[in-house]
Amino acid sequence: MHLARTDPRAAEGPWPAVAPWVEAMKPVLIEIGSLSFSSYGLSKALAALVAWWMIARELGRRGLDPSPAVALTLAGALGGFAGAKLYYLAENVGSLTVSDLGGTGFTWYGGLIGGAAAVIIVSRRVRLSLGLVAGVIAAPLAIAYGIGQIGCLLAGDGTYGIASDVPWAISFPDGTVPTLERVHPTNAYEALSAFLVGALLLRLRGRLSDGALFGLFAVLMGLSRFLVEFVRRHEDVAFGLTQPQLWSVLLVAVGTVVGLMSIGARRDIAAPPARTR
Repeated sequence: MHLARTDPRAAEGPWPAVAPWVEAMKPVLIEIGSLSFSSYGLSKALAALVAWWMIARELGRRGLDPSPAVALTLAGALGGFAGAKLYYLAENVGSLTVSDLGGTGFTWYGGLIGGAAAVIIVSRRVRLSLGLVAGVIAAPLAIAYGIGQIGCLLAGDGTYGIASDVPWAISFPDGTVPTLERVHPTNAYEALSAFLVGALLLRLRGRLSDGALFGLFAVLMGLSRFLVEFVRRHEDVAFGLTQPQLWSVLLVAVGTVVGLMSIGARRDIAAPPARTR
């Protein structure tokens, strides 16, 4: 970590050269003899475990068998990783290297598509309605995503933001994709917003229909990613927006439609038309 303290670029601006918590950046979190466990991989494993626990609890709270939580979690995790990797490879097909086939290089929206497709398939196999599953997994998805973003932050995986001199900007001299510049910790921004979204969705259980819960999840997560992109390093591709921002707009639109349709359906059930005599 000494490079970050001595590099002149890291000392620019009115704030200290290195944010006090930069020492906590650890791409390798645990080492036991010759074995090493990366913060990136462990965070993804923890995210899956937390999601499984939350889904099982929610199914049980509704008086349903919690055992499908395992299949739903595995489907979301494996489908998500596969989709994220395939999307990344397709996105960078002209500049791929052997390292891109390894444990780095994933695209969130590819993961969303792959995970959603896998969960839809498994939902049918375990005989749970897609609407119910959407409501059950909304909060766990947000919390799991936040945990995963903490792993990305600890690993310094290159998804950090643009250079900045704000007090909380940090550098990643020993990151998987190192930088000596102090940059926006965009992974921390996304983790915080995801935890807040998850907490809100948990509070709204029972007050909103399952479709409305998932629609709200999609809208808030899409808005979060859209705003974070303004301080990330991605290039504009259309209308002055980055590719993730375009996907975010689509996610917000889908979430809005799903939420409005669900609210309408709920009102129809709650307040049927009066019968004429």
